[in-house]
Amino acid sequence: MRIEGGVLRVQGILRDTSVPSVPLWFVFEPAPGNEHKFYNDRMRGHTPKPGFTSWNPLTGCTKISPGCKHCFAERISRNLQRTGVAKYANGFQLTMHGDDILNWPLTHRRPTLIFVNSMSDVFHKDVPLAFIERIFAIIDRAQWHRFMIFTKRAERLAELAPDLAWPANLWMAVSVENADYRHRIDLLRTVPAAVRFVSCEPLLGPIPDLDLAGIDSLACGAETGPDSRPCDPASVRLLRDQCVAQHVPFAFHGFGSAEDRDEGRDRLIDGERWRQSHDAYRTFMTGGQMELFG
Repeated sequence: MRIEGGVLRVQGILRDTSVPSVPLWFVFEPAPGNEHKFYNDRMRGHTPKPGFTSWNPLTGCTKISPGCKHCFAERISRNLQRTGVAKYANGFQLTMHGDDILNWPLTHRRPTLIFVNSMSDVFHKDVPLAFIERIFAIIDRAQWHRFMIFTKRAERLAELAPDLAWPANLWMAVSVENADYRHRIDLLRTVPAAVRFVSCEPLLGPIPDLDLAGIDSLACGAETGPDSRPCDPASVRLLRDQCVAQHVPFAFHGFGSAEDRDEGRDRLIDGERWRQSHDAYRTFMTGGQMELFG
């Protein structure tokens, strides 16, 4: 493992000869403090933009659908275990972390868009409701942040939703990799989240006949990393056209080709870049809700 320019690079030592490079924020919570530039900007009357990071009170997971096959989090977790990183001592075994990790958002005072559990799934069947309630309680206390939770376990999400107090600063998403998992969107629609959105990443096949009523945005993209499966441009166009027809913001995150990415073509569909987002994202990330700073 090595760090170059704020990017974590992990070298595989089993079957894989390489592991995709990921930003440090995807794996580790930044240390508190070191925010003097943020405060200085505020004092000078500037409107600093919120940051973007992850928070992993859980690590580890198990595979439940085809989108999990080449899980980057599993590969990275096992390599971090081999290099002696304490938080990943259990590798990819589901692990609930203590108060030092759970309370991290309360110590990070710069308003930030926070990806909750990039290295796990909040709604895994082995995560007790009481632990999920603690996560939600921290989110509710940290109203100056915005939090995103992604899950493939839409059934448990819908089952537990009535028992949870849903904070206004929590955005909820389901992952849908092909048409066999389209029902996850229907389950998401039953959840009283302030923002509901869909992630079709990795996109592994066409997803026709979408009902996007009550959905605030949809994003899709190809699988990346070793042994990645191809993403058919026709499947991307199908999603785009359904979003346009139903007036749902659409974003495309790329076909995964390193060569095209270097040339800036990776994220183009028919020569056009699609980077739409829902209203809450645009408002928060442009500093429009900085008065919520706590």
